[in-house]
Amino acid sequence: MTGGDGPSESGSQARYWHGMADGRVCCDLCPHHCRLQNGQRGLCFVRSCRDGRMLLTSYGRSSGYCVDPIEKKPLNHFLPGTPVLSFGTAGCNLTCSFCQNWDISKSREIETLCDEAPPERIARVAERLGCRSVAFTYNDPVVFLEYAVDTAKACHQLGLKTVAVTAGYLCEEPREEFFSYMDAANVDLKSFDDSFYRRNCGGHRQPVLDTLLYIRRKTSVWLEITTLLIPGENDSEQELDAAARWIAEEIGEDVPWHFTAFHPDYRMRDRHATPVEVLSRAREIACRHGLRYVYTGNVHDESGGSTWCHGCGAKLIGRDWYVLGDWHLAEKGHCRSCGTRCAGVFDERPGEWGGRRLPVRLADFGDS
Repeated sequence: MTGGDGPSESGSQARYWHGMADGRVCCDLCPHHCRLQNGQRGLCFVRSCRDGRMLLTSYGRSSGYCVDPIEKKPLNHFLPGTPVLSFGTAGCNLTCSFCQNWDISKSREIETLCDEAPPERIARVAERLGCRSVAFTYNDPVVFLEYAVDTAKACHQLGLKTVAVTAGYLCEEPREEFFSYMDAANVDLKSFDDSFYRRNCGGHRQPVLDTLLYIRRKTSVWLEITTLLIPGENDSEQELDAAARWIAEEIGEDVPWHFTAFHPDYRMRDRHATPVEVLSRAREIACRHGLRYVYTGNVHDESGGSTWCHGCGAKLIGRDWYVLGDWHLAEKGHCRSCGTRCAGVFDERPGEWGGRRLPVRLADFGDS
């Protein structure tokens, strides 16, 4: 079911649900298909059944705003060096025991959402701050699809790009709408093993693979992939080899893949942080399968964080954490040495935002 009444004190009319014969409503947003009686909330906690219809209770309410480097999303091939206004709401439709943003994504206190703003205001503030894009992140934007889509429309009217940082766990029809308003996406491939998804995330692998395939084959959205490597859980050579082979064959050699370091958090505090050597080994496996842009993240590793030309081996973009160094790209992303094109969305010159993080209160901007 689609349609919307706009935000209200209790929430905004949600899309993608249908009524059931027994009086419940069934959510059609993601593969959980939560069936709710009046007053109940879905697994994501922010989609609620009230008076026989489904509401999005977090519409127009954020857990905070911050100007970040685009590389923090992480996106290494989408407008490098530029600032992005990042925000999220609350809730998530996966239950990852290792969640690194659990205080936001697992929040059950909707009232703690501290900053309210309609979509148009977010876009205007991002423009005033000199951001090139707005990112839906911190918690999964799939669960606040209606708010994200409305904000993306407002951003595009001002010439701003939009970025989704998501686990990609959603159904076919909402998937099509959501990504039709995104310019770039980083999809979290948590594992290549379905049992990992069932055991640690409360979901399944296939919908995520379907999302990756859809973005790559059916849209013009710039795509990058991230896998958080957890020692002893999803870092075996066999699993990484299978994932790299699938990405190379089905998604493509030009799609960047980020291996990021896990740190003990939430309900998985019995694992050690990921050593740099594990990330480097994963990168080597991926490169062995012909993937051209493979990165290590959340660690100090300038070689693994930099972009290298697959034609001549020159360093195209040097990175130290989120700070850019060398820039060896000519017009439209071509290598200055050999002319090979580096896949991505590039300006003629890199941005100069660096590694800064600027928390933002929209209330400080008045009626901007």
